[in-house]
Amino acid sequence: MSFPTHIVSAGGIVEDGQGNILLVKAHDDGWVYPGGITEVGENLMDGVIREIQEESGIIAMVSHLISVVSNTAIHKWYDGVTDVPTKVMFDFVCRAEGGELTTSDETSECRWVPKENVLDWITLPAIRMRYEAYLNFNGSVNYLEYSTATSTELHVKLQRHI
Repeated sequence: MSFPTHIVSAGGIVEDGQGNILLVKAHDDGWVYPGGITEVGENLMDGVIREIQEESGIIAMVSHLISVVSNTAIHKWYDGVTDVPTKVMFDFVCRAEGGELTTSDETSECRWVPKENVLDWITLPAIRMRYEAYLNFNGSVNYLEYSTATSTELHVKLQRHI
């Protein structure tokens, strides 16, 4: 028997308490909210807190879970050769607790953007869909399923509240 392989990641929509959301400019994906793959032995909340600080310099605390997201497609990495397995992503609302904006090996810029203007910055369809789930959050966790053929193609399969 072989076990399935899934990437497990966590994203953090970080609020500053003044109506702004933290965005980082990733080298490959443009403007996104911070997040990434959890490390072996790391829980989701510790993973998202670590990713936020690594990518932006901001120290954050998790407030609540808003979405569970599945990308059920296997697609090619940016190198055009490596297969990227299916992904399960957990999006959290977080609040900034300290730190200072700074870039990293993964980011070229960081900034606070008014909540209502964030979609003007995000171009990737999957990240836009996930941010819209945050904007429409009604207290029930969103479950989203999609598949991607490329980073710019999105085929939504399922959206519901659980």
